[in-house]
Amino acid sequence: MATRHTPLKRSPASTELPRLLAQGGGVAEIVRLAWPSARARTVVRWVGRSDQNRGMVSAVQKGLRRRSLQSYLSFVRFEHTLFALPFAYGGMLLAAEGWPGWTTFVWVTLAMVGARTASMALNRVLDVEIDSQNPRTAGREIPAGHLGKVDGMVLVVAGFALLALAAWSLNRLTLALLPVAVFFLALYPLTKRWTWLCHYWLGITIGAAAPAGWIAVAGAFSGAAVALWLGVALWVAGFDIIYALLDIDFDRESGLQSAPVRFGEERALALSAWSHGAAVVSLAALLLLADRGVPFAASLVVVGCVLALEQRLARKRSASAALASFNSNLVVGLAVLVGLVVDLVVAPAGP
Repeated sequence: MATRHTPLKRSPASTELPRLLAQGGGVAEIVRLAWPSARARTVVRWVGRSDQNRGMVSAVQKGLRRRSLQSYLSFVRFEHTLFALPFAYGGMLLAAEGWPGWTTFVWVTLAMVGARTASMALNRVLDVEIDSQNPRTAGREIPAGHLGKVDGMVLVVAGFALLALAAWSLNRLTLALLPVAVFFLALYPLTKRWTWLCHYWLGITIGAAAPAGWIAVAGAFSGAAVALWLGVALWVAGFDIIYALLDIDFDRESGLQSAPVRFGEERALALSAWSHGAAVVSLAALLLLADRGVPFAASLVVVGCVLALEQRLARKRSASAALASFNSNLVVGLAVLVGLVVDLVVAPAGP
């Protein structure tokens, strides 16, 4: 007589499942523990006695996925939108010399969210094999089985669709430049396979948020927009070089490209410091090109201090220090945006 399996409660499953996975438990046993439902029993019967068949494992993982809003937000690192969004708003506010109106604000916001979502999701899908082999990234949503490649591609399509809609809704130039934006966003995940300049490609891509905000209002380029773009590009490249230190050994073994792999840690850190110094100089050019005043200058002092702290943390050569260095960058965009807003309020540009 077949043994009757009583569905387990969620709390024992949460403790037993990691043990089974660590010990290489059978697929049928894992499914029955993790998901005691009619669908799980169907999967178990289908697997039968072929627990060692690797092809079955992926099918079981699909059944075990728990799709949730939190999984999707974590998948695209939604909070990192704060890297680019303040500069998109900054370009928008500078071009309008004040508030551009709610319509423009909403479309710029949606464009940035769409671009960030599409690019990050595509990065995760294309890098799934690399991520699954890297101990630091093996817990990401697709390698861990929480989401699948199809989920990622749905986000890619949705993100690019939202970006296209926003570009179409703003003006002719934003729409004309859409293919260029998609090209840079889509190609970034592949650049680390080819060149150590991948950090600067990322910087140019994220930094494009600044002139995009400007163009959304003015429908044209300007020297101030380019200076803001260059400043953001160099800042992003600088902190991405620091972040790459976390994977230097894995990248070398896997044949991936980065500044630390190409030049070594010391010279890579020097390149990062140079990039951050040049970023502050480029942002300072806005004092002349956009006729800004003391509030914006004060925000640049804050940015300089944050970047100096970031460089100091990076030289401690620990994973926690590198992550702290990386997270400090969230202050940079907000400091610049606050400086611009205050400057526009108390000292608007002259005619």
